[in-house]
Amino acid sequence: MNHPQQAVDVKSFIDGRSLSAKQVLIVVLCFFIVAADGIDVAMMGFIAPSIVHDWQLAKSTFGVVMSAAPLGLVLGALIAGPSSDRLGRKAVLVVSVLLFGIGSIVTALSQDVTQMMVLRFLTGIGLGAAMPNTTILVAEYVPQRRRSLLITTMFIGFGVGSALVGFAAGWLVPRYGWRSVVIFGGIVPLALVPFLIVALPESVRFMLVRNRPMEQIVATLQRVCHCTFAPGTRLFAPEPAVSHARPAAILFEQGYRVTTVSLWVTYFMGLLVIYLITGWLPMLIKDAGMSIEQAANITAMFQTGGIAGAILAGWAMDRLRPVPVIAAAYIGGALCVYAVGSAGAQSTSLSLWMFAAGFFMNGAQTGLNAFAPVCYPTVARATGVSWMLAFGRFGSIVGSASGGLLIGLGYNFGALVGMLAVPAVLAGLAITASLLSRNSARDQVDTTSTAEQT
Repeated sequence: MNHPQQAVDVKSFIDGRSLSAKQVLIVVLCFFIVAADGIDVAMMGFIAPSIVHDWQLAKSTFGVVMSAAPLGLVLGALIAGPSSDRLGRKAVLVVSVLLFGIGSIVTALSQDVTQMMVLRFLTGIGLGAAMPNTTILVAEYVPQRRRSLLITTMFIGFGVGSALVGFAAGWLVPRYGWRSVVIFGGIVPLALVPFLIVALPESVRFMLVRNRPMEQIVATLQRVCHCTFAPGTRLFAPEPAVSHARPAAILFEQGYRVTTVSLWVTYFMGLLVIYLITGWLPMLIKDAGMSIEQAANITAMFQTGGIAGAILAGWAMDRLRPVPVIAAAYIGGALCVYAVGSAGAQSTSLSLWMFAAGFFMNGAQTGLNAFAPVCYPTVARATGVSWMLAFGRFGSIVGSASGGLLIGLGYNFGALVGMLAVPAVLAGLAITASLLSRNSARDQVDTTSTAEQT
C-alpha cells in the first residue's frame, strides 16, 4: 500500500512542541560539559598562589602559564567550527571533552613552568572545541520561544563549575596541595564521555544540510522528540540563501558582516574582564592580607552571581530584543566592577559587589552565547559561533597575561579592578553596533520559508 508523502519543516515542528525528556537530557548533558569547562578555566586562578609559592616564581612569569590555555582555546575553536560544520556536532564534541579531560590529568604531573605551559595549551585545544558545539546542539534542538533561557541555563554550568572549583580549591589545597585540584578538573569531563557517546544525538538540521539518508534523519528526530512519523515522511529545514559554499566566507557576506565583527569585539571585551578577575583576583586579595581560602571564596561570588544573571538574561532575551538586553547587562557590569575596585580588598561589602559584578558580566556574556547561534545559517553556524569564541579568547589571553604584568608594575587592587569598567562599557557599545546591520542575520536565519520544497 502506498502512503502519501508528508513533508515536515524540522524547525517549525520543534518550535510547535513541548520539550521531550530527550531534549531535556541534551540540555543537561551540555550543562555538565560547560560545568567541566568552567572548572578547568577557573581552577588556575585558585591554585596560582600555591604554584607561585612552591616553584618560587614571579607573578609575571606565571602569567605566561595563565595565558597558555586561552591560546589553546583559540586554536581549538578555529579548528572546531569548520570541523563541526563538516563532520558533525556530536563527533567533535565527544573528542574535545575527552581531550581536555586527559590534558588536565596530565597537567597535574607538571614539574616546571614549561611543562605546565605546554600541557595547558593542549588542554585548551579541547576546551575551545567543546564550548561552541554545546551551544549549537542545544540551539538546534530546542523551541525558539525558550531557546535563550535554555542556552543561558546550560551556561550556568560554567558558573557552577567555576564556583565549585573555587570552594573545592579552598578545601583541597591546604590538605592535598594544588595538584589535587587539577586532577579533580580532569576527572569530571572524563566521567562524562561514556554518557555523551550513548545519549547525545547528532543535529538533525546538520544532517539535512549534509544530505544524510532521510531514514536516518527521521529516526533521529523521532527518538529525540518521542514521536512517530508516517512512512515516507520527508523532513526539510528552510535556510537563507548564501553566496559562498565555504562557511568562513559566509560570515562576511552582506547581512552577516556587521554582526560578525560586533560579536567578535563584544566577546573579546567581555572575556578580558572575566579572565582578569577570575585569574588574578584571588592573588590580589591574598596579597591584601587574607587567607587563600578567603580569597577563593570571595572570588567564587563572582561566578555565583553569574548564575542568577544568566537565568535573568535568558528569560529577558526570550521576551525582549536580545541586543538591548545584552548591552544593558554589560553597562551594569561596568558599574559594578568599578564599585569593586572602589570598595577595596578589605571592604566588608566586597563579596556583595563581586556577586553583583558577576550577575551582570556573566549574565551578559552568557546571553551573547545564546544570541550567536541564531545569527548564522546551519551550514555556517558552528564556524560562526566557534570563531566568535576564538577571537574572544584573545581577550582572555590579554586578561590573563596583563594581570601579572600590571601587578608587576605596581598596580594595586583598586586601580587594577576599577580600570576593567572600560572594556565592559566597550562590550556594551560593540553589541549595540550590531543593530546597524540593515539585514540582520538573525532575521534571515529565523525566517522560514512557507513554500514547499520539492
